Amino acid sequence: MRFAIPTSKGKLCTHFGHSEAFAIIDADEKGSVISETYVVPPPHEPGVLPKWLKEKGVEKVIAGGMGTRAQMFFSEMGIDVVLGAVGEEPKEVVKAYLDGSLVRGPNVCDH
Repeated sequence: MRFAIPTSKGKLCTHFGHSEAFAIIDADEKGSVISETYVVPPPHEPGVLPKWLKEKGVEKVIAGGMGTRAQMFFSEMGIDVVLGAVGEEPKEVVKAYLDGSLVRGPNVCDH
C-alpha cells in the first residue's frame, strides 16, 4: 500500500494544502514500512494534488486536516483519506495507522 503524508519541515503538516512536501511511504502486506521518499508537490490549486498523488500510485492520504472540496477530489480519484491524524514523523504516523494505534482528533481544516 502506498501512503502520502503532507509535511512541513519533515513533520506531519496539520493542513493538507499548506504542505511543503509529501512523504510517500510504501508498506508491505504484513504492515511493515518498506520505503519512504519525499517529493515536492506542484503549485496548490483545486484538484491538482489529488491527481498528482494518484499518478504517483498513492492509495491513502493521512492528514491532520483537509477541506471538503479536496476530500471530494480524492474520493473521485479512489484515494482513501484519513483525517485528524496526530503525530510528527510521517513513517511513525503510517506505522501507527497500520497497527491501529493512530491518535486522531478533529479535522483541523475549517473550509
